[in-house]
Amino acid sequence: MLISSQVAARWNIVAAPQALKGSLDADAVGKAIAVGVYRVVPGAEVLVIPVADGGEGTVRALVSATDGELRYATVTGPLGEQVRAEYGILGTNWLEVTGKTAVIEMAAASGLPLVPPHLRDPRRTTTFGTGELIRTALDIGCEHILIGLGGSATNDGGAGMAQALGAHLLDGNGHELSRGGADLLRLDRIDTRDLDPRLDTVRISVASDVTNPLCGPSGASAIYGPQKGATPDIVDELDAALAHYAEVLRRYLNADVANIPGAGAAGGLGAGLLAFTHARMVPGAQFVLDSLNFTERIRGTSLVITAEGRLDAQTGYGKAVGAVAAAAHKVGARVIALAGSVAASDDDLLALGIDVAVPLVDGPLSLDESMARAADLVQSAAARTMRLILLGDALRLPEAHTL
Repeated sequence: MLISSQVAARWNIVAAPQALKGSLDADAVGKAIAVGVYRVVPGAEVLVIPVADGGEGTVRALVSATDGELRYATVTGPLGEQVRAEYGILGTNWLEVTGKTAVIEMAAASGLPLVPPHLRDPRRTTTFGTGELIRTALDIGCEHILIGLGGSATNDGGAGMAQALGAHLLDGNGHELSRGGADLLRLDRIDTRDLDPRLDTVRISVASDVTNPLCGPSGASAIYGPQKGATPDIVDELDAALAHYAEVLRRYLNADVANIPGAGAAGGLGAGLLAFTHARMVPGAQFVLDSLNFTERIRGTSLVITAEGRLDAQTGYGKAVGAVAAAAHKVGARVIALAGSVAASDDDLLALGIDVAVPLVDGPLSLDESMARAADLVQSAAARTMRLILLGDALRLPEAHTL
């Protein structure tokens, strides 16, 4: 297919995908989209802006967009084992240049993929490693810490995180509680005399689109406990433990966090961060896009190509793809979404501002095969998309192309 130079010059495209979990990070997806576009329109201009929603991919998206640096720390995993956790230091393109900024995904230290399925038990898992990552950021002089919540293996209300930062959670005999959510039922008092004093001056922003409260039928235990291995009886046990924990937080820290939207995020880590670090909760996807100055950067583009693993009716609720589409709509750009699976109706997609969804899979493939071929599938889907767009143009303006 030959493209006239006049037509190629008008293609100003933004590739703004999420990570494809388990296969490609957002930057790699964006680069694969660009390769696919260039196959068909070599003269196009493609700007890759990796995005995220506060969960997986947030560190790499922000590090890439700000010319930052990926770093690693050895911390305590969900079951007490040592894990190598990734975090980021944002670069000079970060909008807030008032001090060094770290970005952390709690799942890197306390995430569900770190726990084998046969060992998953949210009564035992801890956020201690997340607290160690926060302490690492403090040790290197960070003045602002962004923490993405999502993908947790934990249900301890951030108690482990607080212990890693110096708080003492004590039972009636003055003994330190063991790690994990179940032991919170024995919590009698909280001693913060050894809590890291640097928490008084650092700014902590918590990125999450989860609005669940800490306890109750829509709380952390009831909604997210089962996927972490909780039976109905364990859900009841953990919910009671978090309710007791919330009361002790209120009594000793004057922190009434039980019913704050988002307190139940990441097994209640949202509540712990609010109570012990005075963090502020921010909408995950929109916060990431705002941090990237996304709307301004896409002004003048004709097409935004985004991507995620699955498009469904929930895509508009906190996911980056929905936020990308909304931003593109504001600047008059068209939006195409590439997806591993498409379970949203055309009406759902149009309501989100997505003009069309293109499946990534090009034939009968298992999930493992699809993940192994992810880069090739993204490139092919992007190229296929561009050919269809150009075919439509050719049918409307046949003098522009030779097919």
